Amino acid sequence: MPLTIERIAKVVSDHEPAHYERHADTRWAAVAIILKQSDDHTEALFILRAKHDGDPWSGHMAFPGGHREPADENLRQTAEREILEEIGLDLVQDARFIGEIDSVRANPRGRNLDLVVTPFVYALENEQAQFKPNYEVAKILWGSLNDMYSGDSITVGEFHVLGERHRYSGYDVHGEVVWGLTYRMLDLFFGVLDPDWDPHDDF
Repeated sequence: MPLTIERIAKVVSDHEPAHYERHADTRWAAVAIILKQSDDHTEALFILRAKHDGDPWSGHMAFPGGHREPADENLRQTAEREILEEIGLDLVQDARFIGEIDSVRANPRGRNLDLVVTPFVYALENEQAQFKPNYEVAKILWGSLNDMYSGDSITVGEFHVLGERHRYSGYDVHGEVVWGLTYRMLDLFFGVLDPDWDPHDDF
């Protein structure tokens, strides 16, 4: 399937996203999958999170976003506020809202945390938009969705917990690895775009 922004917009705008049941102790967050067309590729924006003690996603590649605040009217507003704070991009002015995909329950290692994250999809329309990353962001990177979808950028890494080796699939984006929660979101995203998509992560 061609991964043009217009093709993505057509499919995502018609998608009915799945949501988790709300519980009193559930925390809610939102991220933005921000797309731009680059020659024959569609690219998505990722941030390399700055390293901070106590942050389970410290130093990870991620979609920009964050937790819902009491003043946010809805999770889409959460995403737009967080992106403005984290990378200085005004999604309302500089991008087109495309739609929403299925929410994901986060499960950071070593944390007893009920956190549900909802991804919202946008197309960047202002090519002159300036990015101003804050202290939470070490770097902004654009990665080819086409290479991820086809499996060309798939990679395998490993980590150790209590002496046991665990392997994981990820996508290589300019030498950084997209894995974990963000990788799961991309799996869901590609599954929405193509129900027959093969995740390429057998190892």
